[in-house]
Amino acid sequence: MVSDKVIKTNDSPFFKNSSFKPKYRNFNNSGKKRIWRSLKQILSQERVVSWGSHMMHYSLINSQPSSKPNKKYSDLSGLPALYTDPQTKLFYATGEEFKIIRSLPTDINAGYLALRGASNNF
Repeated sequence: MVSDKVIKTNDSPFFKNSSFKPKYRNFNNSGKKRIWRSLKQILSQERVVSWGSHMMHYSLINSQPSSKPNKKYSDLSGLPALYTDPQTKLFYATGEEFKIIRSLPTDINAGYLALRGASNNF
């Protein structure tokens, strides 16, 4: 049998502790306020640090290529494309887009390829 007693607690929420005191690490012993650095200062300090050649860092260009294939999006609608037109090399997602791609003139097709960065200018 469950008792019907009501347990009274403090009015403040249970996660608030009145005796809590934040513990900050005091970097300077003189009692001065902590000085915040801007992002520019932090980045310039990181450039000075000599990272080992074996370390992978977010600012390195020579990182390994992704193991996942690039996602293809339709050149007309921007939807994920499962198909590529063999004549124009444009990506499309639906049959309706395929009909539209086939009806477009060659200069428009070349413009779509140029927007995607896939134009072949020899």
